[in-house]
Amino acid sequence: MHITRWVGFDAGDGEAFGILEDGMVREHAGDMFAAPAPTGRCLALADVRLATPCRPTKMIGLWNNFHERARLEGLARPAHPLYFLKANSCFAGGGERIPRPAGYAGPVVFEGELGIVIGKRCRGEVPADAIFGYTCVNDVTARDILRADPSFPQWTRAKSFDGFGVFGPCIAAGLRPDDLRVKVRLAGELKQDYPVSDMFFGPEEIVRLIAADMTLEPGDVIACGTSVGVCAMQEGDAVEVEIEGVGRLVSLFG
Repeated sequence: MHITRWVGFDAGDGEAFGILEDGMVREHAGDMFAAPAPTGRCLALADVRLATPCRPTKMIGLWNNFHERARLEGLARPAHPLYFLKANSCFAGGGERIPRPAGYAGPVVFEGELGIVIGKRCRGEVPADAIFGYTCVNDVTARDILRADPSFPQWTRAKSFDGFGVFGPCIAAGLRPDDLRVKVRLAGELKQDYPVSDMFFGPEEIVRLIAADMTLEPGDVIACGTSVGVCAMQEGDAVEVEIEGVGRLVSLFG
């Protein structure tokens, strides 16, 4: 199984993208999702700043998609993926700070998740190669805002503050998702460690069902939901989302 890791980066002359291999980034030009071409420039990873690996038009996040968490919380398997949208202004890459929302003193919660990155436009019909690859996601939530108004759950507001849609460090193409585990460490302590295979809806089914609801564009990210172990971050905490084959996504809260 050959894995290709695509990254977004800035070497001091503007954002670019390329393939990460053996500690080097081989720059490409054009469209990452449509015949990208190598430029010939090769840079050491230590000499660039990684950015988000792509620029989605939207991030779709699933809720209640894991057997273990549903069992713990007394939830039934949904008939269709349950999802919300995160604003594209909330995206952040690894190494960036997750700021606390102004005027909000309640819990800010991490959620480590597998992210699907769409590679082909999906509108109803889903191409066989619709999934370009996978990434790590930290789906951050201002939990008290979610239920602050009893008449209306505020999913978008609670999950779309600046810096609340963290993903990266790369898009890994060529992975078999059922073999993966998601691990999250908070201030160095392991908080989540769960298998992707515990999902109610696997990646291909997620894409097929959501594409029947809305158009998915190349670069869009679908966060597959999370399992048990999520908790609030404290100011100064480092949170690390790690998926073997994808890498480690590190952010600092506060």
